[in-house]
Amino acid sequence: MLDSFWGNIFRQTDEESVFTLLKDIPLFDGLSSGELSDVKATLHRREYEPGEVLFHQGNPGVGMYIIQEGTIAIVDESTGDTIVELSDGDFFGEMALLNETPRSATAEAHTKSVLYGLFRPDLLGLVDRDPALGVKILLRMSRVISERLVQTNETVRELRARLHELDAEVEA
Repeated sequence: MLDSFWGNIFRQTDEESVFTLLKDIPLFDGLSSGELSDVKATLHRREYEPGEVLFHQGNPGVGMYIIQEGTIAIVDESTGDTIVELSDGDFFGEMALLNETPRSATAEAHTKSVLYGLFRPDLLGLVDRDPALGVKILLRMSRVISERLVQTNETVRELRARLHELDAEVEA
């Protein structure tokens, strides 16, 4: 009896933490509790050890990941450079929900990590079951992707300007 009591408390705490995690992800921002429950039901929880690779650059993209806890490095395999380190509450790989193009980088756990995966077939199933919810998620996804594209364009502009400065210094 006591074991089931504590088991239920910890299960509720875990469920609440997943809801909190989802609410903070822009793709799910503003969804109702029922809609978040539907999304949560499609998620796959996985723990990763330090050094464990989630996926390699060039692998087909099959889904996105949400970091509940831990640190994940996104690495360019061709150079070995870490592009970005992501941690609690961050998400990545959302483009794979739209298409199956190869991964542009490798994702590797730097610390013991707990992630939730949302995979393309699960999202498509959700869209089939609840088209209105699917539209909400896809619209939010387009907003996130467009914001990231704007940031990428700004970075490219800054790098081009810096390259022109360096060219001018070399020529002088």
